[in-house]
Amino acid sequence: MGTFVMLTWLSPEALSNPTSFAELNAKVEEHVRQNLPEVKWVANYAIMGACDYLDIFEAPDVETAQKLSVLIRSFGHATTQTWVANPWDRFVQMTQELR
Repeated sequence: MGTFVMLTWLSPEALSNPTSFAELNAKVEEHVRQNLPEVKWVANYAIMGACDYLDIFEAPDVETAQKLSVLIRSFGHATTQTWVANPWDRFVQMTQELR
C-alpha cells in the first residue's frame, strides 16, 4: 500500500450553510466505501489557508489514488491535489541503496 496526501478545495456552491460540511463529508465517505473499499483513511484535517481539507490515505496503487481524486472532484464540486508520501525511514533507506 502506498501513502498519499490530498488537499481539497471546495467551491462556494458545494455548501449551503456551515453544517453542510458534515453532511457532505458523510456522503463522500459513503461513496468512497462503496466504490473504493480498498482505500484506508489514515487522517483527515480541516485546515485554514488556501484549501479546506488535508487527507492522508493509503491505496494499493496510483490508479486507485487517482480514482479517489476523481470521485471526490466529481461528487463534491471540489478541486484536489494529490501527492505520494514516502515514510522518512523508507526514504533514507532508499538513498542508502544509491551508493
